[in-house]
Amino acid sequence: MPPPDDSASPEQILRWAIETYGRKFAISTSFQEEGMVLVDMAARISPDVRVITLDTGRLPQETYDLIEDARKRYGVEVELVAPAAEEVETMTRRFGPNLFYQSVAHRSLCCHIRKVRPLERKLAELSAYAVGLRRGQSEVRQNLQKISEEQYGLLKISPLADWTKQQVVNYIAAHDVPRHGLYAAGYTSIGCGPCTRATLPGEDERAGRWWWENDANKECGLHFNPDGKAERTVDVLVREIVGGK
Repeated sequence: MPPPDDSASPEQILRWAIETYGRKFAISTSFQEEGMVLVDMAARISPDVRVITLDTGRLPQETYDLIEDARKRYGVEVELVAPAAEEVETMTRRFGPNLFYQSVAHRSLCCHIRKVRPLERKLAELSAYAVGLRRGQSEVRQNLQKISEEQYGLLKISPLADWTKQQVVNYIAAHDVPRHGLYAAGYTSIGCGPCTRATLPGEDERAGRWWWENDANKECGLHFNPDGKAERTVDVLVREIVGGK
């Protein structure tokens, strides 16, 4: 069955992915609003849908609470993906536990060890995965495609790419989808505890991520590469931590 075109609804895209790939498909989510919308939609299509999430070791307690709520609500088995303990130990011994405050490159290194490398290992089990990205979340995401083949050699699916924030809010209200506890405190994008704050009125949705960085790409490397200068520095730092692995 050919993939749906860009006019297809999120439910149509998810149904196609589940029916086409079965257990080789998963939803990858950090349990923000968009990810929970995908979990709700997919669970209505198939309660056996795979749901994976990155347990970086620095998540806020509210994220773990929502994981438990999702497991109970939808009956899904959430696969928590952790970084390699020896890599985290080497990184924090070399640069300290809060290295992300030192520079963009050090923050990117932390994201690489705690997020990118664990996800790469998990994605090796899959042929396709879905994420909750939207074009309206930031300038970097404006050209986001709903279905694309990406660097891991599998399909990356963004069923909500053309949705607005209001559509997400409306779906959550209509279907009583569980929400992350930090939204009530003014958060609009939620990642690791030390790297996320509430946003101020008029700020970009992702302004609360790595807020101490000036004019930096507000991405962790899972979806978009950092700027070239930081990327070259990160390459050096990663080799220092993991060698040739």
